[in-house]
Amino acid sequence: MSSEAVTTVYQVTGMTCGHCEGAVAEEIGTLDGVTSVKAVASTGQVTVISAVPLDDETVRAAVDEAGYELTGRAA
Repeated sequence: MSSEAVTTVYQVTGMTCGHCEGAVAEEIGTLDGVTSVKAVASTGQVTVISAVPLDDETVRAAVDEAGYELTGRAA
C-alpha cells in the first residue's frame, strides 16, 4: 500500500456560509481513509485528502446527508 495521500477536489452546490462548510466537512470527514477536508463556500469547492482514492458515490452520499449536492469533481 502506498503512503502517498490522494487529494481530490469536489464541486458542491448549496454551501453559503461557514456552517455549511462545517456540515459538509464533518460528513465527508467520517468516511474511511479521509485525513483532511477543507470546504470553501465561496467557490463551492471541497478539497479532500485521503489515504486511498474515494468512491465518488460514497462522497456524494455524505454530501447529500449534509443537505447539499455534489455536482462532480472540480476541473
